Amino acid sequence: MRRFFQRLLYKPVSRLADRFSSRPDKARVNRALNALYKSITTKPGKKGLVIPFDIYKDKFIILSDQHKGARDGSDIFARSARNYLAALDHYHKENFIYINLGDSEELWENLFITMKRHNKSTFDAEKLFIEQDRFVKIFGNHDLYWDNDPLAAVSLLQIYGRAIRIYEGAILQTTINNKPLEIFMTHGHQGDLQSDGNWFSKWFVSNMWGPLQGYLRINPNTPAYNNLLKTDHNRIMYEWSSLRKNMLLITGHTHQPVFKSLTQLEILYINLETAKKAGDIIKTAKLERKITRLHLQGNTQPDFNGYLDTYFNTGCCCFNDGDITGIEIADGCIRLIKWTYQRKVGERMVLEESKLEDLNILGGAGVDGV
Repeated sequence: MRRFFQRLLYKPVSRLADRFSSRPDKARVNRALNALYKSITTKPGKKGLVIPFDIYKDKFIILSDQHKGARDGSDIFARSARNYLAALDHYHKENFIYINLGDSEELWENLFITMKRHNKSTFDAEKLFIEQDRFVKIFGNHDLYWDNDPLAAVSLLQIYGRAIRIYEGAILQTTINNKPLEIFMTHGHQGDLQSDGNWFSKWFVSNMWGPLQGYLRINPNTPAYNNLLKTDHNRIMYEWSSLRKNMLLITGHTHQPVFKSLTQLEILYINLETAKKAGDIIKTAKLERKITRLHLQGNTQPDFNGYLDTYFNTGCCCFNDGDITGIEIADGCIRLIKWTYQRKVGERMVLEESKLEDLNILGGAGVDGV
């Protein structure tokens, strides 16, 4: 019976949510990002941290959108939990700084006390970073609780043994070839009417979509749905970042991995076109199989002309196959990584990689700061 209702209700319920929830508004997004960047740079420590770093010595892992729940039917993190723990174990041993980019806890659908009870192992793993001052926690729209609830400090003390600060963003600052580079990081919900102050969206998720998702065991965060051409929100984020001088922008929120301003599907299409022009039959066939697995065979290649390498998105830690994705900054490089199960053990894969000094960004032109 459950499978029958899954087939019957998934598409109409998803369309209903999309139809009546507001879309991202470019002007609001721009204002929100400008205001946050200005606040962090003029008053560091209030809304966010400014972190100087050495591109060859310091290492960062940026993960977002775990949506830790109650290990029930609506807990979209449940299948990814072991991958997440394997990843944190690796990054802790390798001396990475962990930047948690928001929506780590699913507090739209769960009470804090319920979520806390079912996620002790993940909080203990995160605590190891805190003990060595290698943890930065940023809030998103689904865990806004950390920013606006008077009991948040007590809750953090309960799960981490320490009342840590929660921020809205962070900025990494470095110099490459005598030129400054800033990496601006925030969850990415700012200015999105669907999740930034929209009453219907919050009501729908809490009272309709959450319980229905739990019963039907539906997880919309699948690779097939999230490797499409850019969402409206990711496109707006790219447009904002592309006008900034000496800056990269990294967000989460959309659950759609983006590397150098391109989704994984867009990268596949670029590589496919290159392989065809080179007459590489084997590589062409391999890339076509990958696109087929995304259920997108037959789509026309998008137009990529004019893209700068300014926007990155972590993806999420709650894909329905248990995979998690994130962004690494280490060894002078930036990488899109995936942790996936191999014989039930989480293993790291590098999906895309680029040297920071090779990125195509605005230098002497563009908007400086806001």
